[in-house]
Amino acid sequence: MTRRTKATRRITGGLALLFALIAMGFAYSAIAPNPQAASADTANTADIAKGKDIYQTSCIACHGSNLQGVLDRGPSLIGVGQAATYFQVSTGRMPATANGAQMQRKTPYFTDEQINYLSAYIESNGGGPEVPKGSLVNAAAVAKGGELYRLNCASCHNFTGQGGALSQGKYAPSLDQATDQQIYAAMLSGPENMPKFSDAQLTPDEKKAIVTFVQNNKATVAPGGYSLGGFGPAPEGLVAFLIGMGAIVALTLWMGARA
Repeated sequence: MTRRTKATRRITGGLALLFALIAMGFAYSAIAPNPQAASADTANTADIAKGKDIYQTSCIACHGSNLQGVLDRGPSLIGVGQAATYFQVSTGRMPATANGAQMQRKTPYFTDEQINYLSAYIESNGGGPEVPKGSLVNAAAVAKGGELYRLNCASCHNFTGQGGALSQGKYAPSLDQATDQQIYAAMLSGPENMPKFSDAQLTPDEKKAIVTFVQNNKATVAPGGYSLGGFGPAPEGLVAFLIGMGAIVALTLWMGARA
């Protein structure tokens, strides 16, 4: 009986010790810092610091020391997010050389790495929309993208993406040089006169479909003939009408003179 009691105590004590060790292991794993997460946080903090240095060198005069904006110079950047920063800087519109009715596309001033740093800094001040990582093209969605483009984009950018004039000296730019990320970022951020398209208005898949259609349009081989820059059938028909009518009037006058 005594031996059985001692054995029971030993087994019970061993189980209790094992349970305590397991509980301590779970507790440590819950509170111990994750090395990968810590590394990512450190890298992100370093990117933000580098982005802040770039901002203070190139952006602070127009957008303020705290990104609050400066009257008659530049808007607030708080909450605009990575997408707006990426679009404006990667297309060379920012830093601006001068204030005007509209900022024109030009060669980017910063490298891709510097753009990422600046985007990280501005994103850290109020958050905001981000351009998704990975491919933004879905080859199976060209037709759907064309339908969405005609409904939401063609009225300003033209049916072939060549752009067009707007009011007050502004214009919808040509999409010939726009990359996948820049088109997507523009839909998220609404630069210049362009509206913003939230995920409730155009889902991420629908935005990708539009990107696919625009890029597919640029890759399509021209059918030949005089396209007048690809502005579509309406302006081309008007030019043909004017030239044709001019030729008819000239021929009529010539025939009258001969008679």
